Amino acid sequence: MTFCPTRSAQIDLDDNALLRYSRHILLDEIGIEGQTALSQAHVLVIGAGGLGSPVTLYLASAGIGTLTIVDDDHIDLSNLQRQIVHTEDRVGQNKALSAKQTLEALNSQIRIIALNERASSERLLELVAAADIVVDCCDNFATRHAINRACVASKTPLVSGAAVRFDGQLTVFDARIDGAPCYHCLFGEEGEANDGPCATFGVFAPLVGIIGAAQAAEALKVLMGLGETLIGRLQLYDARTARWREMKYKQDPICPVCAVLKHERQATPPFLARRCRFSQHLQNDH
Repeated sequence: MTFCPTRSAQIDLDDNALLRYSRHILLDEIGIEGQTALSQAHVLVIGAGGLGSPVTLYLASAGIGTLTIVDDDHIDLSNLQRQIVHTEDRVGQNKALSAKQTLEALNSQIRIIALNERASSERLLELVAAADIVVDCCDNFATRHAINRACVASKTPLVSGAAVRFDGQLTVFDARIDGAPCYHCLFGEEGEANDGPCATFGVFAPLVGIIGAAQAAEALKVLMGLGETLIGRLQLYDARTARWREMKYKQDPICPVCAVLKHERQATPPFLARRCRFSQHLQNDH
């Protein structure tokens, strides 16, 4: 029998918690209500590597009630250049279990679940449906699409990030919103978009910290209903110039993932049979 966590767990804000999270509570936009929402939330993080390290550290320190981490990879010495949730003495250990050890030392008030597994499509559906939000910290294109399909099917918000060489990107998807785009709208599986592991291309160590911290911030904002999230907005960061760019994108009207139900209700005109390309959905935000 495989383990599947429940959707949420409630952590009471006792005196210690009120002190621990006081700098959050002092913010008018968060307050007791926002911090309570975090304490009742369940976040699923896929990947405990370069991006997963800052993501899990900030989510745990912020007081997320239940944090589930999925990763079947093991720590290599070369990972320690950027994967700050791990330590030298854990080389060879599973990354999810190592992250759990670090996070429990950081915050003993929250529930941390480490899963040493590579989730299949069916397993992903089970795990995603049990979470309030998913943070994608994986390092391969196929897994990102599998996560996206599970999030669309269960209408679970998804925070997506990527970092390679000196370039990072960040966006948010939320299938609860009618007409909102999904990952497939942005990067079709049959397109030319591709990525690869850091072992192939290399990565600037602080870059994963910048993108990972931003992913954690977006997840917290979605959970608290705070501010404006990156739905329909792709943030691109170049660490060489320290410049951010933003590109806007929309739902692909014939996306086979998020628009499929819409197309079951209405026939698709023949001239739309050809997929819209990525360039048709992006526009520079000046």
